Amino acid sequence: MRAILHATVSTTAIVAASFAAQIVLAAEPQQGTRGAAARDTLRLPFETYTLPNGLTVILSPDTTTPTVVVNVWYKVGSKNEAVGRTGFAHLFEHVMFTGSGNVPYGLHDKLTEGVGGSNNGTTNNDRTTYYETLPSNYLESALWLEADRMGFLLDSLDLAKLNAQRDIVKNERRQGMDNQPYGRASEILTHATYPAGHPYSWEVIGSMTDLSAASEEDVKDFFRLYYAPNNAYLAIVGDFDAAQAKTWVAKYFGDVPRGKPITRPKVDPVTLQAEKRLVFEDRVQVPRLYLQWPTVGENHDDRFALGVLATILAGPRTARLTKALVYDEQSAANINVFQSSNEDVGEFLLMITPRPGHALTNLEAATDAIIDRLKKEGPTAEEIQKATAGEELDFVRSLESNLGKAFRLSDGAGYHSDAGYFRTEYKKTLSVTADDVKRVANKYLTHGRVVLSIVPTGKLDQAAKPDQSTRVTEYDEKKPEGVK
Repeated sequence: MRAILHATVSTTAIVAASFAAQIVLAAEPQQGTRGAAARDTLRLPFETYTLPNGLTVILSPDTTTPTVVVNVWYKVGSKNEAVGRTGFAHLFEHVMFTGSGNVPYGLHDKLTEGVGGSNNGTTNNDRTTYYETLPSNYLESALWLEADRMGFLLDSLDLAKLNAQRDIVKNERRQGMDNQPYGRASEILTHATYPAGHPYSWEVIGSMTDLSAASEEDVKDFFRLYYAPNNAYLAIVGDFDAAQAKTWVAKYFGDVPRGKPITRPKVDPVTLQAEKRLVFEDRVQVPRLYLQWPTVGENHDDRFALGVLATILAGPRTARLTKALVYDEQSAANINVFQSSNEDVGEFLLMITPRPGHALTNLEAATDAIIDRLKKEGPTAEEIQKATAGEELDFVRSLESNLGKAFRLSDGAGYHSDAGYFRTEYKKTLSVTADDVKRVANKYLTHGRVVLSIVPTGKLDQAAKPDQSTRVTEYDEKKPEGVK
């Protein structure tokens, strides 16, 4: 994501009004349980169609507020890169803001931020997306801008522009990872969880070595293959006339040529046969403990129960780990637990920062005891109710803004070939049972995990079980020493 985030034109009151007008919770009278069949369903008006060149278009009008979002979602992320050529997807996120054939550098910002709107982009393992939020009377301008960089970016891309963005990305890595307290954790965990060469075994930002080695033609070939209309999804959400929008979409995107067929990488599921224990010295004042297990991706239903499990373990004051270690024993300053699902694989991550005087070894033992009890007994009905209510709140909040709706619709289309997949996702989240949570806890939270201690420099003894941990030293980002 570009470093500076700019305020959008919508205020809290406007967003709330828009949300109330468009997202409908339609009650389905049922008896008994709170399962999927007994829950409310979300209704978000939209339509989809496909241009002859393969571009999928998603339209979701809402005239409540005079704002509109344009989101272009490309099915390309770091997993589409090759060993030795990492960081291309994220590099292109930056390159796409340097101007295109008919849009000189700076005009994109002028036609968005200059009229009270915003623009940005993000890259992850599976997709890259670019979006604008702006007053609705500037919709045509936004469509022209996005179509021009889809069809004519290479007309203005030269080595000087590429080198400038390459240096910016390198500096972003230095600021966000290399020189950030605990900043190496994600990369170390990634390398330890996935075997070398696995499409998810490198960080989205790429390595310094690969970024330096990328040639102008390497980068252009990457663009020609992945930044084509048949690999893209265009979502328009907000205050617009659908018929007029279709005319503009055909006018600006219709002549962009279809790209070549894309061969997707083969992604094997990952399991760890044994525990990997690592320790890394960093310029930090307080040690931190990370526990990570490989799990499942977007297309596996177990991710819903894993998400509820994460909420039961940490977050609210009554969550098991939070209550026991943060409030009752006061041995931990904070605890965070996440189920992160990419398209094909996922990770369940637990992160603990201790209070002064409390050892990571003891915190790990206490954490394992709490998890083992949950695996044996399962969660209570009250825990399931609280956790699913929290998941429901987060889900509905993600649909409060036009931008949030655009992301949900695009993700559904890109990952599941169904822009309306949010309805399925909502129901499956709320249908998670205590048995589901107990099952996934026993299936995934096994001894096959990565245990990483990040400790202050010179204090290896502060690691969890330091005598059993392998030291990770300064390294080429591709493969830190000590990680096999």
